[in-house]
Amino acid sequence: MAGDNLAPTASKKSDLPVRLASAVLMLGVAGTALAMGGWVLAAFIALVGLVCFAEFVRLVGKASRNSWLRVAGVLFGAAYIGGAVSVLIGLDTYFLIAALGVVIATDTGAYFAGRAIGGPKIAPRISPSKTWAGLCGGMFCAALWLGLWVGTFHYIGGNFSIGDLIEAMWEDALGAAIIGAILAIAAQTGDFFESWLKRKAGVKDSSNLIPGHGGVFDRVDGLLPVALIVGMIETLF
Repeated sequence: MAGDNLAPTASKKSDLPVRLASAVLMLGVAGTALAMGGWVLAAFIALVGLVCFAEFVRLVGKASRNSWLRVAGVLFGAAYIGGAVSVLIGLDTYFLIAALGVVIATDTGAYFAGRAIGGPKIAPRISPSKTWAGLCGGMFCAALWLGLWVGTFHYIGGNFSIGDLIEAMWEDALGAAIIGAILAIAAQTGDFFESWLKRKAGVKDSSNLIPGHGGVFDRVDGLLPVALIVGMIETLF
């Protein structure tokens, strides 16, 4: 029994260099595309979306043998992923960075809060590692990120006094922080949806395309619903 308990830990430790190398490479490619902008960024987002959709279709095919359910699932995936991709391509850089930051902050906060606090699971049958403490940690970090992003952008956008900064942080950043917490819930919902689909399909990852990380869908599952909501927010404001 002891040997069985130690095996997963040893595997995770041996897998860490691969995961780190893949993460650095992904950040480098995504950061380069973001810095170049224009058609390069649009092409990168479209390519990621296309691969994500292909993985989604694969999961739907494994999850059900019913032809009608498969067709319905593929159509839903086309609307869900295609809609998010369309929004991300059309987003202003300010909103695009805000959306990406929310997802990263949510994942980071959820990971560390979940490990440090632990506690009750949210939906153990769907995603055994997700805890309520992790969700709260993700909401806090997402709120902090979006509040600081909005408040700081307001300040450097033309309000140069400390008084204006305080006003911006109170009026704009507070509302942004609340939105950030809500977006964190959306990101976790996207994660749960993919976890549910993978369980139905009987697979651990959406693919093995990214060493140590699984597939593209595994990496952008939380970004998809966040993108759709941020797109609506941009339209409104």
